Formats: sequence, structure tokens, C-alpha cells
Amino acid sequence: MIEAAPFAAPDAAQIAADIDRAFAEDLGPGDATAGLLPAAAGAHAELTCRDAAVIAGTPWFDACFRRLDPAVRIDWQVRDGERVAPGAVICRLSGHARSLVTAERPALNFLQLLSATATVTAAYVAAVAGTPVRVLDTRKTIPGLRVAQKYAVRCGGGHNQRMGLYDAVLVKENHIIAAGGIAAAVRAARRLHPDLLLEVEVENLDELEQALQAGVDRIMLDNFEPAQMHEAVRRTAGRVPLEASGNVDLDTIGEYARTGVDFISVGALTKHVHAVDLSLRLQLD
Repeated sequence: MIEAAPFAAPDAAQIAADIDRAFAEDLGPGDATAGLLPAAAGAHAELTCRDAAVIAGTPWFDACFRRLDPAVRIDWQVRDGERVAPGAVICRLSGHARSLVTAERPALNFLQLLSATATVTAAYVAAVAGTPVRVLDTRKTIPGLRVAQKYAVRCGGGHNQRMGLYDAVLVKENHIIAAGGIAAAVRAARRLHPDLLLEVEVENLDELEQALQAGVDRIMLDNFEPAQMHEAVRRTAGRVPLEASGNVDLDTIGEYARTGVDFISVGALTKHVHAVDLSLRLQLD
């Protein structure tokens, strides 16, 4: 199912679980370097974004610092979903010096990754401006960070496809082969999961006709050329939403959107991540 709520962050328990994993791999039994700082020292810091970016991930950033210093003060100059220019100061912090240096890397890792996801999503959304197409993410996410990355997609103006294998049925080539055809696969899916959205992936116009006859909820056009997409849209005539997938990049998505499909799913939103460049400068009080 498609999640369209713009910036609703996951609940605190989900964020805490993400931070548990991040701290376990980075902090381990303790920060061997933080002891170089005076034990009682306070500090303040300024966070600068060196890239043009769409910011996402502030709840994870905040939670990292508050895990070690509940009294830390964090003053954001921007909100998730907002664009910033290179050189923009996006946040100021003050708190316990050792806690600030220990939490810095996990916090920045979340923010740079999620802002990267939001930024690339915003570029894809801009590329389909003027069309009714919704840009969707996929399950091609960094292991353990799916919920966080799908939140970042929403911050960039995109929409979430299914969260995992449990909240929608997507019948693909191997499922069709194992079931004995599209019709048989659809019947089995309806019997097993009558309340879930049912989508079938098709690779040609003949399979499109089979999926239409089977009565699915949505059809994914896998690696269709634009001319085939146009024909699929004509044959479907609005009876079932169509999703284009495969070979989608910033050079092709605009042409695909103009074919009349309803959705375009893009794995690159979450799997081709070029982290946003952030810098946190700290000074002792």
C-alpha cells in the first residue's frame, strides 16, 4: 500500500531501536577518546551543511544526542523536508562536551544518509512536475534502515510503496512460474490474503491482458519502453492503476511520466546513496 503522509516520523521505539544498533557498533563498551576532554566540561557546536540538500532525519539526530545527554539543547534552523543551500548553518547544540563528541558520528550518519535520500527523491519528484505521477520507493533499502529511509522519501516529496513483504502482495515472474500462470497466482493470492493490495508485474502486453482479466488491484510494467507504456495505458483505459518500473533514472523518468502511467517506482532513491556533506564544529565553554 502507498504511504502518503508527508513527514510523520516513526514512533520513538522504532527510532530508539535504530539508535541502539548504531551505538552498539560505534560506541561498544565505551568511547576511548572522549576521556581526553575534561569530565565536567560543557561545549557548544554548530552544524553546517556543505551541499545543496533537502534535510531529513532530525528525529534520529536528536535522539542520538539525548541518549547520552538528556539535557542537551538542540536548536534547529530548518525542519525536515526543507531545502538548504551550501554553507547553511542548520543546527546549533550545547551540552556535555564528552556526550557531544561521542554522539556526533552516529547522529551525522543518520542525518547525512537520510538527507541524501530526501534530496535525490526531491530531484525525481521535480522531474515529473506537471504530471499526476507519484514517485514511489522500493524495498531496495539499506538493511536495518528501511523505516528511516522510507521516512526520508516522504520528506523529499515521494511516496512509499509497500513497507515489506507483509503489507501488500506483489506477484513477480518467479511467483507466476511457480503458481502456473498469472490467473492461478492471482486466485491463490486472493484466497490467502483477501485484504491486501494485489499487484502483478508484467513483462509484455500479453501478460498485461492476462493481469487485467484476472482482476488485480495494480499492474507493474517491468522494463517497458515508452511506446509500450503508451499502449498499456491505452489498453488499460483507467481500469487499473499502472506502475512503471525498471531503467528509471533522472534522464528517463520524465518521458515515462508523460506516457500516462500512475506511478513510477525508483530503486535509486534508497540504494544509490551519496551522503550529504555535513560538518559539526565543537568548542568548549
